[in-house]
Amino acid sequence: CFALYSASRAMTATYRPLLEALGLTYPQYLVMMALWEDGRTTVGGLGERLQLDSGTLSPLLKRLEAQGYVRRQRSTSDERVVDVVLTPAGTDLERQASGVPRQAFSATGMTTQETADLREAVRRLSEALNASRRKEPE
Repeated sequence: CFALYSASRAMTATYRPLLEALGLTYPQYLVMMALWEDGRTTVGGLGERLQLDSGTLSPLLKRLEAQGYVRRQRSTSDERVVDVVLTPAGTDLERQASGVPRQAFSATGMTTQETADLREAVRRLSEALNASRRKEPE
């Protein structure tokens, strides 16, 4: 467990200067990456995808909105739902950030295949741990 914790902190620290140049924190970057992939989502969908509760996500979105990267708006089909959409500035930011993952992982000295294998192993571990927590006690 400590190895995962330590690697996570080291990776976040590696991203920090790259993201500071873009005016983003690492959690904000994760939100933007999800939006760059999806284009539009709901606050709830974003929270599920990034495993963030609304108390954490709402301030992130508020700051990204203040920076002009996203817009939050009530869904036209269900007013209880808040949609999150990229602004043109948010779309432009994707081009500026396109090299960030490559730059961050170049610091590891790992090959492309090694990083893909690691990502897949960590993804499987995360899914298994989350699934085991969701199981009801017998």
